[in-house]
Amino acid sequence: MYWMWSFSASSNICMPQCIRATIDAMIEETTNLQISSLVSIPLAEIELTAIRAAGPGGQHVNKVSSAIHLRFDISASSLPEFHKERLLNLSDQRVSGEGVIVIKAQRFRSQEKNREEALSRLADLIRKAVVTEKKRRPTKPSRASKRRRLDSKTKRGKTKALRSKVSE
Repeated sequence: MYWMWSFSASSNICMPQCIRATIDAMIEETTNLQISSLVSIPLAEIELTAIRAAGPGGQHVNKVSSAIHLRFDISASSLPEFHKERLLNLSDQRVSGEGVIVIKAQRFRSQEKNREEALSRLADLIRKAVVTEKKRRPTKPSRASKRRRLDSKTKRGKTKALRSKVSE
């Protein structure tokens, strides 16, 4: 097996090209939040703040800031106009009147896991906002189906009529 070696000016390290591509992909993942194959958000546009989590936890909960408060300004972002328009028209309580998405993640005890959850919830919200539903085409029941329905109603009515008392 032959190795292609590459030299990166940014890290000043010479390593095999396949490893370099993997490391570059990992760095790309940490600088952008991938929404789809064509759309990604730079993490610089997302404001992440560590806050104290509410709920049970004893004395420890009062000392550490493990919850994450995520703020994302829709209008100031680099998202495509279609995405911005759909997000601003959402009737979701996480989107404020000023067009800022606010997400609070505090499910985990680890700040890093809460950060990942907040980012994934933001990505899910954006993905769901841009999905266009298929327009419903109204249909009518066919003449044969109407006939079958009426025949079954008549048959059922006759069956019930036979259950009544016999009158002389």
